[in-house]
Amino acid sequence: MAESDASTLAAKIDALFRVVRRPNREQYSHEEVARACREATGESFSATYLWQLRTGRRDNPTKRHLEALAQFFQVPVAYFFDEVQGAAIAQELELLGALRDAGVRSVALRAVNLSAEGVGTISDMIDVIARREQGTD
Repeated sequence: MAESDASTLAAKIDALFRVVRRPNREQYSHEEVARACREATGESFSATYLWQLRTGRRDNPTKRHLEALAQFFQVPVAYFFDEVQGAAIAQELELLGALRDAGVRSVALRAVNLSAEGVGTISDMIDVIARREQGTD
């Protein structure tokens, strides 16, 4: 991968750790993920190496390592290789992370029963509040 892609790769791996969690909502450890990747590939894959990939200190993983990471985190391997699909998957991960918040999930679930016009009104209200909170009203 080119050097400019390294930070993108690191950001993608970091997003997987931040969003995809254990059932108890705790993050997976580097050792836990590295062990699963070693078992999946039969190749060397240490927690330190994974940390280096996650922080951008290393930027040239093998295809098999990325496939093992994709398998562990249950995302398509295209997340790492295809810019368009990677962006779409990243948006889905962001949504998943937001829905983990009980307040956001509650609002989303209540909005399901609204008409299209009602959802539009709620969306407009959220935009206004977000601009106000960012000081760009």
